Amino acid sequence: MNVTSNQPIQIISPDRSAIGQPPPGQQPVVERFAYDNTIVRNFAVASVIWGIIGMIVGVLVASQLFAPAANLGNQYTTFGRIRPLHTNAVIFAFVGNAIFMGVYYSLQRLCKARMFSDLLSKIHFWGWQLIILSAVATLPLGLTTSKEYAELEWPIDIAITLIWVVFGINMFGTIVKRRERHLYVAIWFYIATFVTVAVLHIVNSMAMPVSFLKSYSMYAGVQDALVQWWYGHNAVAFFLTTPYLGMMYYFLPKMANRPVYSYRLSILHFWALIFLYIWAGPHHLLYSSLPDWAQSLGVVFSIMLIAPSWGGMINGLLTLRGAWDKVREDAILKFMVVGLTAYGMATFEGPLLSLKNVNGIAHFTDWIVAHVHVGALGWNGFLTFAMLYWLIPRMYHTPLHSKKLLNVHFWLGTLGILFYAVPMYISGFTQGMMWKEFTPESTLRYSNFLETTIQLLPMHRMRAIGGVLYLTGAILMAYNLFKTMAVGTLTANEPAEAPALAIAYKPEGSDTFWHRWLERKPFPLLVASLVVILIGGLVEMVPTFMVKSNVPTIAAVQPYTALEVEGRDLYIREGCVGCHSQMIRPFRSETERYGEYSKAGEFVYDHPFLWGSKRTGPDLHREGGKYPNSWHYYHMRDPASMSPGSIMPPYPWLLEQKLDVSHTEAKLKALKKVGVPYEDVTIKYAQDDLQKQAGDISSQLATDGIKVQPDREIIALIAYLQRLGTDIKKMEK
Repeated sequence: MNVTSNQPIQIISPDRSAIGQPPPGQQPVVERFAYDNTIVRNFAVASVIWGIIGMIVGVLVASQLFAPAANLGNQYTTFGRIRPLHTNAVIFAFVGNAIFMGVYYSLQRLCKARMFSDLLSKIHFWGWQLIILSAVATLPLGLTTSKEYAELEWPIDIAITLIWVVFGINMFGTIVKRRERHLYVAIWFYIATFVTVAVLHIVNSMAMPVSFLKSYSMYAGVQDALVQWWYGHNAVAFFLTTPYLGMMYYFLPKMANRPVYSYRLSILHFWALIFLYIWAGPHHLLYSSLPDWAQSLGVVFSIMLIAPSWGGMINGLLTLRGAWDKVREDAILKFMVVGLTAYGMATFEGPLLSLKNVNGIAHFTDWIVAHVHVGALGWNGFLTFAMLYWLIPRMYHTPLHSKKLLNVHFWLGTLGILFYAVPMYISGFTQGMMWKEFTPESTLRYSNFLETTIQLLPMHRMRAIGGVLYLTGAILMAYNLFKTMAVGTLTANEPAEAPALAIAYKPEGSDTFWHRWLERKPFPLLVASLVVILIGGLVEMVPTFMVKSNVPTIAAVQPYTALEVEGRDLYIREGCVGCHSQMIRPFRSETERYGEYSKAGEFVYDHPFLWGSKRTGPDLHREGGKYPNSWHYYHMRDPASMSPGSIMPPYPWLLEQKLDVSHTEAKLKALKKVGVPYEDVTIKYAQDDLQKQAGDISSQLATDGIKVQPDREIIALIAYLQRLGTDIKKMEK
């Protein structure tokens, strides 16, 4: 807003409604200040760099699923270790930095105020980059909790909490000192994002430390699964969705030079979305050991989510009414349109996948991979690209280096999404149907899991091609933006001016609509958002934790031995849960293939749960006793020797490395503190028991002609694998 001291003034909100003017005869006091563009530039550059790194790792991960040699023959670059590196890089590094870029730019202008503290801005930026670097350092080393999208260990979780608080103080400090009375819709979404991510992160990250970089989840089995997918689903909702919706409400009208289509629709969109989303987590656990009532709640609220999700998409697309000629000419707006369309597709498909009859086919398959990446590549990726292309030339006061490269990027990105998603949909349908198909003689047609795996290899090659196309577009964008920055000059402190104390002006009749009052009160809005998002989580979790019948115990189920605990930790370290589930669903096709379906009481000592979300390999919940110890030894040394055509990488280091038992007693003590009933004498003699069990396995392998010392890691892993599912088998006998 360009104002001089002798101008009459009326304050106009970003949705173009008048919200205040000074009393008659009173001249407004104009204050001059400067927006901080440096912090916006820093987050933008970080987003571009981390985005390319994350996508490169993603292409490598995709290639490993049809070319085992792409695991590069060492323990730090196997699929199990770098797959979480890829997800953390694209979610928290690429998208996370983009969120802060968009929020810091838009919040200052919506509040007509510089960020509350330049120092807090810098702490936020560098703290976030250090957290990302800590993920890069720890995940390839196998230092992981194994909880999806929350793999980082407890010291890093604490750092995330502290930096998130810094962000919140800076954001609310800016809102408090604002010169604009009205809180625009984008700010509602930012507030809900802040409070909900804080709650999700703290609750899901509760853990019992063992050592500096090792801990066990406070929750076990079914309860851990519920908390994890309450977090996992709502990390998508409140980290990958709500902040982007807020930025959509700011940047799309700016790019199109059009007001938001409907203010009242934005109100319905906001409150309905944040209330309904929080209930939907259990739809990730359909046909699992989670109580049926919790699964049903997840389904019902997932279906209802279609309405607010599509309400937001429609509000965005209709904002472009009358501007479609501009869309045809402006590739930045094309990115926005495709991104909104991808959001609409993903938010329709999510409720579809929550239907039990659909989920019974799709879960554990590549269909879910396709669904996730339509949202990630289309919605998050394309909106980020659009914001970067729009922001950088404005902050550097120079035209974009090349509009041709911009258009090339758009088409490469679009083709990349299609080449990625379509083969994965085909792969997912193929998997789901092959797993369930029976012969006329009523036997499984594809009893060997590898038959399905081999059938999917062409689709995985196509997926990798799509990833390369998308990555190429991102690299072109980086070149285009950095060339633009090289020519222009950043206005680090962008001059601005606005009337002082604008929030004191109150237009006649302004509070006749109830929501107007809430839009001017940031802290009541924060509290209201907190209450709305807590309802669903409490309704689902309190009964699951407090009512014993929801997780009935099984007398035959006993805690893991010391050696099995160490083997389980190796299983977690190597990321085996990324390819193998441990949850047999109550389908005939699964019980025929794997054995008796999984019971809730079997997981009461599992900290964390290891049900998995994808079957690249077969389920392992009844693996114990299925093969001799020698089979597991040879399978880990060279998977193809036991399963011809296997795409699993070899793990020769497990045969060579000594098992670290320096924390064994500490691990049992930590597990006891979270509820595993270890006796003190068991902990005291843990090393003796471990050595005895390891010696027995080593001796048995020797009878099969395999010489391996009992102190090697492979021994502990075999002990764990041979334990899986055996408690329930003993009960049946």
